[in-house]
Amino acid sequence: MRFRLLLFTLLGLITPVFADKPKPWQIGFQDPASTKMVALENMHHFLFVIISLIAIVVVSLLVFVIFRFHEKRSPTPSKTTHNTLLEVIWTAIPALIVAAIAVPSVKLIYDFDRTVEADLTIKVTGHQWYWSYEYEGKNVGFDSYLIPDNELKPGQMRNFEVDNRLVVPAGKIIKLHITSADVIHAFAVPSFGIQKNAIPGRINETWFKVDKPGVYYGQCWAICGVKHGFMPIAIEVVQEDQYNNWIASKTPPEPVKAPEAVANSPKAAEPPKGSGTPEVAKPGPGPDATKPTPSKDIPSEKEGHNTPKKVK
Repeated sequence: MRFRLLLFTLLGLITPVFADKPKPWQIGFQDPASTKMVALENMHHFLFVIISLIAIVVVSLLVFVIFRFHEKRSPTPSKTTHNTLLEVIWTAIPALIVAAIAVPSVKLIYDFDRTVEADLTIKVTGHQWYWSYEYEGKNVGFDSYLIPDNELKPGQMRNFEVDNRLVVPAGKIIKLHITSADVIHAFAVPSFGIQKNAIPGRINETWFKVDKPGVYYGQCWAICGVKHGFMPIAIEVVQEDQYNNWIASKTPPEPVKAPEAVANSPKAAEPPKGSGTPEVAKPGPGPDATKPTPSKDIPSEKEGHNTPKKVK
């Protein structure tokens, strides 16, 4: 058993497995699905070549010194203390190597941190232990939980499949606003080349662009509690028309509103006929219309109130 394990490990080192989701005995990266991950993989290969060359040169020099300056081959050691040419060489070559690594590294860091004009913005909130997604400006939001083992369907991945996948269109720039509602989480999708901490009270930003439709998986990469290993991420990339249909199916219907013309019409305020509501008398024109008409037996203001009537 130990021999088989060692054999598989060596084969994995020689021929690493590449995939867009985790595979048993996988050593290398997942297949790059976004422009970010392509740049990261190229940088990795470039650095691997440089460190391999450095290791070969250093080991070769060690082997050469061991055999060339052995006691039997060199009984009288050299007493040289300074060599200008040698010192310039071993100072200039490392400086050039550092510059060759620094230039593409700084460019890569800038490309990862720059703000881009996004076609779609999604707010991602980490909880113990699930994710919440809100499509900004779409009135669509939902929670995403891990599917338990006893509810998995054939073909679904254990500890990676969720009940609600994050659906995005292919070929579009997707911007993520990442935060947390409780403790520190980390939103990470290896095939996209993204990993951002979700911190309570703070919003971190990242983006990705995927051209190939499919389902891509990730996980929380920060130890966030007892179920840290059970809050996966599943992102489904679809064509734009499929995405529009999905958004339409998730958008709640708008409430029916009464027309303003009917609501503001005078008839809408009138009570129905036969309801027994007494009619209110409309005031006549002029401010004196409500005054009672004076009787003939009541003296007028010109006659005065104290003038007695003549008795015949």
